[in-house]
Amino acid sequence: MKFALGKKLGMTTIHNEDGAHNVTLVEIAPNTVDLIRSEEKDGYSAIRLSTPKTSKKDTKVEFRAEVSEDLGQGKTIGADVFEVGDIVQVSALAKGKGFQGVVKRHGFKGGPASHGHRHALRAPGSIGSAFPQHVIKGKRMAGRMGGKRATCVGLQVVSVDGDNGIIALRGPVPGVSGRIVEIAGQ
Repeated sequence: MKFALGKKLGMTTIHNEDGAHNVTLVEIAPNTVDLIRSEEKDGYSAIRLSTPKTSKKDTKVEFRAEVSEDLGQGKTIGADVFEVGDIVQVSALAKGKGFQGVVKRHGFKGGPASHGHRHALRAPGSIGSAFPQHVIKGKRMAGRMGGKRATCVGLQVVSVDGDNGIIALRGPVPGVSGRIVEIAGQ
């Protein structure tokens, strides 16, 4: 299993023999293995990686994996662990969108825009029923959107620059530029 912590840099276009690809660049600074969990001691196998701090948030993440001999405590992992064509999944804190209405947050259709329906275009409509005379918990209504952990699967590694520690991923990478992302693949 391949895994690393990186920092999302932004998007660009790469031209190669397959054509033009819109990609997201991720900088992978040397990750250090700082903790190894074993089945006997902890009840599961995992490796915890740390990366040089880029913000005030904690930059230590655990990956569930079988521990191999070449990954000991204090070893480093770089961008060269990935190869062109690898399929990976990326997890990060998604971009926060603030307080949003039901049309954007849940994809509601909205009301009619004409024929006597003034100011009802983006309204949620009826939210209650005769019984139990209160709003049911979990009802889809307006509220805060985004800002939660998101995982995107099936992203393809298009380019690997081991010298500079940068990989290019094709597909939607969650989060804003400058945020720490977790990359895991087979």
